[in-house]
Amino acid sequence: MTSLFNNYARRPLSILKGQGTVVEDDAGNSYLDFTSGIAVTNLGHSHPAIIDVLQRQSEKLWHISNLFESPEQEKLAAALVSDSPLSHVFFCNSGAEANEAAIKLARKHTGKNTVITCEQSFHGRTFGAMSATGQEKIKQGFGPLLESFRHVPFNQTEALEEAVDENVAAIMIEVIQGEGGVHVLDKGFAEKIQSICSDKDLLLIIDEVQTGISRTGSRYAFEQFGLQPDIVTLAKGLGNGFPIGAMLGSVQLFDSFGPGTHGTTFGGNALAVSVAQKVTELAFDPSFIQEVNEKGSYLQDLLFPLLKSGSVKEIRGRGLLLGIEMTDEASPIVQQAEKAGLLLVPAGSHVIRLLPPLTVSKEELAEAAAILKKLILSKVSMDS
Repeated sequence: MTSLFNNYARRPLSILKGQGTVVEDDAGNSYLDFTSGIAVTNLGHSHPAIIDVLQRQSEKLWHISNLFESPEQEKLAAALVSDSPLSHVFFCNSGAEANEAAIKLARKHTGKNTVITCEQSFHGRTFGAMSATGQEKIKQGFGPLLESFRHVPFNQTEALEEAVDENVAAIMIEVIQGEGGVHVLDKGFAEKIQSICSDKDLLLIIDEVQTGISRTGSRYAFEQFGLQPDIVTLAKGLGNGFPIGAMLGSVQLFDSFGPGTHGTTFGGNALAVSVAQKVTELAFDPSFIQEVNEKGSYLQDLLFPLLKSGSVKEIRGRGLLLGIEMTDEASPIVQQAEKAGLLLVPAGSHVIRLLPPLTVSKEELAEAAAILKKLILSKVSMDS
């Protein structure tokens, strides 16, 4: 009898330890972890530099109220907004909290209530973030949600234009929908979003909770799409497993988030900030980002033959956030891969999502690709 609520469809697997890309369960079995805690451990498990900074910080200070000055928060904030359209940062504990802050800030700054988001988007499970999310399956059973969100089809410019009126405060998007199936923003849709925000004086909010911190081959995924966001939200990879989230905003928004408008008890505490400083130092290094791009291209090349199998419709994504869309449901392949020593996570019913640590070796990429090819091609053989 468990003492835990049953809100997770847990796999019967208990992971006890990890190093780099490899994790080990309680029976001593090893696995290539191509989930990274769902795009969290971008620098791999038990990274020695991160362990070192966390241990050193734990001996100095764990927590102090945000009522006091924080030079270390200032240092991390400066690293996050450097060479970007953003200038100020609010620290919190998770992606959902960052998105809640973004929604509040957009409404307060503009004095308007409506936010446009996309169908199949995922922005979190708190009440506001759940209302923003464009997936009905996560909303079932919770009664009336916030009515101030309009969901438009992803990559459809005409629907976006029709959704804009005088009540709209912001457009909120993921440039790559992670949970929604690893769908990538079209160039034309990106251009239309930017032009509407500029012409109609709307705020542009980009949810980079899954795509940020070099996951897609740039510091932030929006940098690849010619977008100029007013607000960007981060979490997941920012702490490499230590809970931290952040909302980045442009200078025009500074006065709209004054004392008393928003807050958090634990956000930006000393332990989290020390870890995130080291993460950004390592993950934002240009040579590291170049390696992520090279590894992403290498993995796509390895997987390309699957497109000829008849079981794979498309391989898409950027950097080391890739999705393999199957003609049939993805869950059987995910389950079989686990038995073969490869941990994967789906994105919807038909997409296998690949999220290895950004520190993954090419040898590990090749090993994972070989497992996938064997499983998918053997399925094709059995079906025929």
